[in-house]
Amino acid sequence: MRGQDLYRRAKDIIPGGTQLLSKRPEMFLPENWPAYYASASGVKVTDLDGRTYIDMSIMGVGACVLGYADPDVDRAVKRAIESGAMCTLNAPEEVELAETLCGLHPWAAMARFARSGGEAMSMAVRIARARTGRDMVAFCGYHGWTDWYLAANLGDSSGLDGHLMPGLSPAGVPRGLKGTSVPFLYNRADQLKEIAEKNSGSLAAVVMEPQRDHAPRPGFLKEVREIARKAGAVLIFDEITTGFRMAPGGIHLIHGIEPDMAVFAKAMANGYAMAAVIGNADVMQAAQSTFISSTNWTERIGPVAALATIKKFIRDGAAVRINSAGSMVQNGWKRAAKMAGLEITVGELPSLAHFIFERDDAIALTTLFTQLMLERGFLAFNQFKPSLAHEDKHVAAYLAAAQECFMIIGEAARAGEVESLLKGPVARRGFYRLT
Repeated sequence: MRGQDLYRRAKDIIPGGTQLLSKRPEMFLPENWPAYYASASGVKVTDLDGRTYIDMSIMGVGACVLGYADPDVDRAVKRAIESGAMCTLNAPEEVELAETLCGLHPWAAMARFARSGGEAMSMAVRIARARTGRDMVAFCGYHGWTDWYLAANLGDSSGLDGHLMPGLSPAGVPRGLKGTSVPFLYNRADQLKEIAEKNSGSLAAVVMEPQRDHAPRPGFLKEVREIARKAGAVLIFDEITTGFRMAPGGIHLIHGIEPDMAVFAKAMANGYAMAAVIGNADVMQAAQSTFISSTNWTERIGPVAALATIKKFIRDGAAVRINSAGSMVQNGWKRAAKMAGLEITVGELPSLAHFIFERDDAIALTTLFTQLMLERGFLAFNQFKPSLAHEDKHVAAYLAAAQECFMIIGEAARAGEVESLLKGPVARRGFYRLT
């Protein structure tokens, strides 16, 4: 396998092997995942050995919400390249994009741009701290790789383990940041209230995703809004993953709760590097009191790609079609599991669909599922991030293959033979050193 051969070389010359933890082959199918792509279009991916798969997994980690190499977005980007991607002067498209984002979110009045989710989250936290003159951040969920977030593990190495990414090490994070980031659990407004009361006058921001695996319990988001307001803290919704999947804009629009700031990346530009921080004028003006600036934030391709993506997302009713495909897959998983005698839990958001085998050897079962589906021509594991390019025929073919694989897995599980069917090691989860 040329992909695995190249990956072995990569681990010798690139620390960690890949630029993104979520793309490590060990996370999917160790020693057998294709690892690299030669081309991608629609929902089809061709690897370095010329084998073509239907991607029924994460579609560029959720970034390619319209499908790979979307012709309308790429056409707009090509025009931008031909007219000059970078210049001494500013790209006018950034003004149009700011107006578009604020138009979709009437509570917001201003926008600043970056090119990746992690740096945009850091920007948002910096602005919140500048606005309040405070240091402490209360958060739940996963919010990236930067110091403000990893500081939660300076005092307790397991502080982040309940927030989607166990094992994150704070090595390299200044010890002086200890105590500046404190986690609370989703749907536990009482925990946030306790943090706010314990740190009266010190809380700069409350950072969270409005929804991820589970729906907010009735009144939870409203309680969070009130706790933040009472504490004088900036409420920041991280919509990097959830934005432009359930609705045009952020999922918080569905829940009817207005934050002070919201952060977008991933799907807003269909895989092109683009990120945005939007907020009310009072908070966003604080960006002028602190230094936030970067050359590549001024290039033209990102805003052009975002504008083309958002226009097509709205025009083609992408949210409805994406969520329909996700629901079909979720229901298909449930049927397949029941037929195979397997217990699974299925996540609630159809646009970020996933399932978990309810067994102690769940990761081994998921690894076998990935292996069996790969043999049948699908990139697949226990997540599915649908795109506009996923048609009913793709979903039907995938579910037929998944049902067959679930039957094999069910029989192997009952016989205690799951790992004996694997052609390599069991997949790994979380953060860890490769060598």
